Amino acid sequence: MQKDSLSGIYTLAILGAIVTLSVPAAADESTAIGGKMYVDATSYDLSNDGVDSAGNGFGLDVKRFYLGVTHNFDDMWSVNVTSDFNYVANDGETQIYVKKAYVQAKISDAFIARAGSVDLPWVPFVEDLYGYRFVENVIIDRLKFGTSADWGLHAIGKAAEGKFSYAASVINGAGYKNPTRSNSVDFEARIAFAPVKGLNLAIGGYSVTPPQHTAERLDALVAYVNGPLRLGAEYFQAKDWNQVTTVATDKAEGFSVWGSYNFNPNWGVFARADSADTSKDLRPDLSDEYFNVGVVSHPRKNIDIAFVYKNEKVDGGGTVSTSNGTIGGLEEGKYSEVGVWAQVAF
Repeated sequence: MQKDSLSGIYTLAILGAIVTLSVPAAADESTAIGGKMYVDATSYDLSNDGVDSAGNGFGLDVKRFYLGVTHNFDDMWSVNVTSDFNYVANDGETQIYVKKAYVQAKISDAFIARAGSVDLPWVPFVEDLYGYRFVENVIIDRLKFGTSADWGLHAIGKAAEGKFSYAASVINGAGYKNPTRSNSVDFEARIAFAPVKGLNLAIGGYSVTPPQHTAERLDALVAYVNGPLRLGAEYFQAKDWNQVTTVATDKAEGFSVWGSYNFNPNWGVFARADSADTSKDLRPDLSDEYFNVGVVSHPRKNIDIAFVYKNEKVDGGGTVSTSNGTIGGLEEGKYSEVGVWAQVAF
């Protein structure tokens, strides 16, 4: 069966569930407001082929400020709207996007249907286990082989007392910042299994309907999160991710390992290392190596303050677009940053 046919069946199934299932007895309506801010004060240093970036130096950034409203009509129906404030360096100004905007029908714990802009199956799942999104995006988000939310139809669920979970999305494919409708859809899915307390095993995938090539991404994760300890390893493999509209073909793969430990309720340490080959066919020598290490303070609930050093190197001839800038050149690019990163949630 063709992908478009499967996507169509999946779409109709979700729409049918939302439209036709009977609504249970109404409960008292409720509204909740919440938010999260990522802020840093750091010394930034980027040089490509020995040429320093114009943005080098010390500065304060508010990388993200999310403000969300969830309204529950009853036990089944709810809506959510979450804004995303960020600074766009190329435009020299702040911008506000809609990060999430969806209607939800919770049929059961095993099947929750959502329509609109929603968290995608992979990136937010890994972020929750990693715990340090405010310091750095997870690897596929950092290297722009994936994103965290998109417009479309989505289903999530869990079973076996939460030991098994899944998520699947039929989406436009342009990310939450661009709700433009396309003549075809992309598909992302993830299944996860927690056989014992703390241990999480997950696989996922993404497929892009091609103008030229079918772009695909495979994801795998093993993580242990229990009490003060977090350990994880993530792997991805992508095919033709940046070559969907070209004749050329290409591959990429990378892995990320991370860990953190809280010695007590107020202090902890963390570290992470990423390695990726972002163009194995077209630029086989191109590589990206990244790490961070830090100490974190938890002065009170919902406030985290981290003292961090980051380092990244790209060599092999070419550039890599990352969440920290475009790094590389004819020979090599180097990035480092040291300072304070913090998140505040409410």
